[in-house]
Amino acid sequence: MFFQEFLSEYSLFTLAALAFFAFLAGFIDAVVGGGGLIQLPAMLINLPHTPLVTLFGTNKFAAFAGTSAAAVQYARKVKFDLRLLLVVAAFAFLAAFLGARAVMQVDANRLKPLVLIILIVIAVYTFIKKDLGTFQSKHHSWPKQLVYGSLIGLSVGFYDGFFGPGTGSFLVLGFVVILGFEFITASAYAKIINAMTNISALIVFIRNGHIIFGIGILMAVSNVTGSILGSRMSLKRGNAFVRIFFLIIVSLMILRYAWDLIMKS
Repeated sequence: MFFQEFLSEYSLFTLAALAFFAFLAGFIDAVVGGGGLIQLPAMLINLPHTPLVTLFGTNKFAAFAGTSAAAVQYARKVKFDLRLLLVVAAFAFLAAFLGARAVMQVDANRLKPLVLIILIVIAVYTFIKKDLGTFQSKHHSWPKQLVYGSLIGLSVGFYDGFFGPGTGSFLVLGFVVILGFEFITASAYAKIINAMTNISALIVFIRNGHIIFGIGILMAVSNVTGSILGSRMSLKRGNAFVRIFFLIIVSLMILRYAWDLIMKS
């Protein structure tokens, strides 16, 4: 009964398109983050009459499933500092919860000019620093790691709950530039922390009824499939591959935000 009602409300083309882009988003997000660059716009295009906040909630549901699958893949290969991971994840979880609460009160689109500037700086810096993320470049003391990691968790966590696209890339860059991690290790930390921010924001969206479970489940399955393939490829190909992918995704994000600003100006 539910299946028939679901198909009567959404065309097979719409469902197929959402599944395909969720798969692609999962693959990209598992490698270096930024899957929201594909998944959320795909939902905006294919579900134009759905409230934006409901799309955010449904997107978070699919993203959480995919990010969690990627996190499991990385956890099998990468050694974590569990103390640092737990502290950063806790701060990110709290900040994402607050961000998701805030997005219901404020127009998230106002963030786009600031996000565009940040992305341009990130792209230029990563391009200039040819060896960025190819090896462990910094060895901070535990107290400094704790402070820097907490700041990353708070700032990026709030952004993920409030807006979202590019969260994984911001986390990766934070761990590479500020904490000096190599790209593979940074991606591994980012996936677990991103999973925490997703579930935190998701709690808020579900409690307020801002989610379409049928669409969310379909996209979650596709996202998980893409995430598993993407994480395995990045672990196999190494830091140089992830760095190139990172530059591509950040460049696409710059083009997307610039286009949004031009079209709405």
